[in-house]
Amino acid sequence: QVQLVEYGGGLVQAGGSLRLSCVASGNIGSINTMAWYRQAPGKQRELVATISRSSSTNYTDSVKDRFTISRDNAKNTLYLQMDTLKPEDTAVYYCNADIRLIRQLFPTPYWGQGTQVTVSS
Repeated sequence: QVQLVEYGGGLVQAGGSLRLSCVASGNIGSINTMAWYRQAPGKQRELVATISRSSSTNYTDSVKDRFTISRDNAKNTLYLQMDTLKPEDTAVYYCNADIRLIRQLFPTPYWGQGTQVTVSS
């Protein structure tokens, strides 16, 4: 019914930039909070940044002043601009969104399949 697809991962040198996108499609009524998570090898999945429908944002301390989360509600798209990348940012990045389906009363969380980001030193 709903699909989240991430784009934009890849290999970049330390200090470089990448922009991730996540497009939501399907039987969507509305999208509430959206977020980016990441999971490095051998580690638990961690929250990177969140953005409300009104574009209020929050970031984990390790990415503040380097990453920028944004969204385009008309396009059901989430973005993550990642600058000054570090090797420790290497992880699979996942898109998450609380989506209310058409004719559904309450939103439920959906996940993308993940996109690999690798930062070389």
